[in-house]
Amino acid sequence: MTAIRRSTLDEIRTFHARMMAAASNAVDERLERIFEAVPREAFLGPGPWQIKAGRRYLETPSADPAFLYQNVLVALDAAKGINNGEPFLHAAWLGAAAPAAGETVIHVGAGTGYYTALLSMLVLPNGQVHAYEVEADLVARAIENLRPFEGVEVIQGDATTLPLPPADLIYVNAGVVAPPVRWLDALKPGARLIFPWQPTDRVGLALLVTRTAAGHTVRPLMRATFIPCIGASDATACRKMPSVPDAAAVRSIRLTRDGAPDETAVAIYDDVWFSRAEA
Repeated sequence: MTAIRRSTLDEIRTFHARMMAAASNAVDERLERIFEAVPREAFLGPGPWQIKAGRRYLETPSADPAFLYQNVLVALDAAKGINNGEPFLHAAWLGAAAPAAGETVIHVGAGTGYYTALLSMLVLPNGQVHAYEVEADLVARAIENLRPFEGVEVIQGDATTLPLPPADLIYVNAGVVAPPVRWLDALKPGARLIFPWQPTDRVGLALLVTRTAAGHTVRPLMRATFIPCIGASDATACRKMPSVPDAAAVRSIRLTRDGAPDETAVAIYDDVWFSRAEA
């Protein structure tokens, strides 16, 4: 009987990177190389690690990093429900948002910096990533973890209230009831905003917003649920809540300052509203 050879960590990481490239549904050949080059375990602290399964966490049997190269949430702060997100989801988001060389990215909810690192490599050369995180302990870890990466600035604070630089991409890793106007205003012409829209308990949907000459177009991507975004998760500000079918039908975001909601509105807030009509 032939003995089965165990795969090495390098082989496991290489296959994981191939899966991420496939999950991205993108033609960007850099994605596979970058997922392979950035070790996930370097951003998660020493093992064993807490992996979320259903509604609870399970501890890995050992500190073998091979356990991390699955499509799993890994706890950064289990008590607060803060995790390093699912790789398949982020691969799909990166494929849809298409960060490019030289672009400026705002990363909201950077955690300990793993997906910040991937973003920073995708905007090389000459790109910049401004990573915002509210939790002080995660900020300290992110600063240390991201030292080897070029063009990264880690900021402790609330990205819904702090000044933002003009951006080509805003990448949000926290659940949003309605995007702040300052995010939409920070987008350059042609820039993208990707975020998990969570206006009700029943709706959790990733949206890709693009600023065009006509306005802010929206493309719904997939189901997505994150912990609430501080400063952008107050459902009491909603004057009209969307049903699940209406949420999936959204095609544009409008600013109230540019015009009052009309019959195409599926969700209405004080400063913005979501429309089923194209921009």
